[in-house]
Amino acid sequence: MLKIEANWLDLRYLDAISTQDTLIHRLNPCVKLITTLVFIIAVTSSSKYEITGLLPFFLFPAVLVALGNLPLSLILKRLLIIAPFIVFIGIFNPLIDHTPVINIGSLVISGGWISFVSLTIRLCLTVTTALILVATTGIDALCLALLKIGVPKIIVTQLLFMYRYIHVLVEEFVRCITAYSLRSFHGEGVQFRAWGSLLGQLLLRSIDRANRIYQAMLCRGFDGEVRLLRTRTLTGADIIYLIFWVTFFMVGRWFNLPQLLGNLLMGVYK
Repeated sequence: MLKIEANWLDLRYLDAISTQDTLIHRLNPCVKLITTLVFIIAVTSSSKYEITGLLPFFLFPAVLVALGNLPLSLILKRLLIIAPFIVFIGIFNPLIDHTPVINIGSLVISGGWISFVSLTIRLCLTVTTALILVATTGIDALCLALLKIGVPKIIVTQLLFMYRYIHVLVEEFVRCITAYSLRSFHGEGVQFRAWGSLLGQLLLRSIDRANRIYQAMLCRGFDGEVRLLRTRTLTGADIIYLIFWVTFFMVGRWFNLPQLLGNLLMGVYK
């Protein structure tokens, strides 16, 4: 099985485990979406040199994984796949920012390295939380929640169709790679000069497949609107969940909790 196909099946597995019956899965999708958005805003709006102040935010994904009965290995595996992109985004910071921030003896740590670590932590937190949101909500309920909080219908429809039909593109890509491998005598993967014609064939096949799918949808009465039937009422548990976590995020955003705890302990033992 090709790696891209295996990765796609893993992503589908995230959506599959969203049907579990746990405390987190039973929460209202709108509440989970709003809480996640507040979490992302609180994390990403922190100072570029902030590291210790971000540590309390790890409590949120940790609680969701524990209460939602989610496989931690699967979340970490998804995170490792995008790790190179995270490193690529922040790796230039040490080359740009040479401002001395920390002195440890003769060792001077510049602001570029501090901001690089801070950026890596923030990206890990936000991506992990987004994966957990999909794994505890499901794509259909998530799209319905997006509609309810005011996201334009056209954007939600495109997001839903992209998720539903991207596997068609993956299937076509795997079919092209398999056909090339069966006709190749080298067995060293796709050669560089063959990628142009291969991607061209993939584009033509995708357009033809998309037209056939669209015609099939029209024959079944598709009128441009996707009707999502799952609705959930707001409960007391939803309100408590929302108030608790939003308050925690605001406190964590405006106060450095590890520093306050350290000062408190030093004051007690002084």
